[in-house]
Amino acid sequence: MFFLPLFDDNPTKSRPLVSWFVIFACILVYLFQSGLSAREDYAFVVLYGVIPARLFSQFDVLTIISSMFLHGGFMHLGSNMLYLWIFGDNVEDAMGKGRFIVFYLCCGAAAALTQALIDPSSTVPLIGASGGIAGILGAYIMLYPRATIKVFMWIIIFVRLLNVPAWLVLGFWIGGQFMAAPAALSSQAGVAYFAHIGGFIAGMVLVGLFKRPQITLFAPAKEKTWQVARPHVLRGDIKRRYVLEKTGNSGSVPGFKRRRKGPWD
Repeated sequence: MFFLPLFDDNPTKSRPLVSWFVIFACILVYLFQSGLSAREDYAFVVLYGVIPARLFSQFDVLTIISSMFLHGGFMHLGSNMLYLWIFGDNVEDAMGKGRFIVFYLCCGAAAALTQALIDPSSTVPLIGASGGIAGILGAYIMLYPRATIKVFMWIIIFVRLLNVPAWLVLGFWIGGQFMAAPAALSSQAGVAYFAHIGGFIAGMVLVGLFKRPQITLFAPAKEKTWQVARPHVLRGDIKRRYVLEKTGNSGSVPGFKRRRKGPWD
C-alpha cells in the first residue's frame, strides 16, 4: 500500500509568506548543493550541518539553524517541502508570522538536540528541515485533528483519492517514526527518526504558547471524512475547493460535474 497526502480542507486568512520563504530557501540551497562536487558537498554539509560532538564541545548552536536548509537528496527535499506546503500555512495562520518563525526554529532546535542526545559523540552531520516540519505537524494535530486530508492511495491495482482525518494521517506518520527509531540506534547514518519525534512532541507542547489567543485547539471538521473518489475527479475537486476558499459560496462550480453518491458518501 502506498499513500501520499495532497492537500487539506483548511482555508487560511492570510498568505503563508514564511512557509513560502522556507520552501524557496530550501530549494535554492539544494540547487546550490547540486552544483557542487561530491567532496565539496560533503565539506559543505560538515560545515553547516549539526554534528553532535561539535555541538556539545564547541557549543556550535548556529548550525542548528543552517542545517534546517540543507538536504541530502531530491526525495529528502521533496517530502519535506510537500508536508510544509500542506500543513505549514494553517499553523502559520494560527500563530502569525513572527511567532511562527520562532516556533519553527524552536521545534528545529528541539529536534536536533533530541537526536544529538541519543549519541553525543557522533560525528555524523544532521541536516534537513524535517525537525522543524515535524513540529508543524505536531501543532497541526493539536489545532485541526479532524480536518480532512485528501490522500492519494494505491493498493496493488486500486487507485483512489480518499478524505482522511488529519489525526490519522499524522498519527500514522509519527507512529512510523517510533517504530523505526530503535533500528536506527545501531546505524551510523540514515534518517534521523529521533529528531522527528523530538520536533513533533515539541510542536504539540509549544502550540498552546504560540497560537493566537482567539484560536482554539481541536477545531471541528469542515468536510466529511472517508469519502472516496477516482483520480479523474481531482481536477474538479481542486477547482471547487479554490472557489469555496475565495468566495465562500457553496453552490455549484462551472465545469464541475458532481458524481453519483456511493456507499462511502
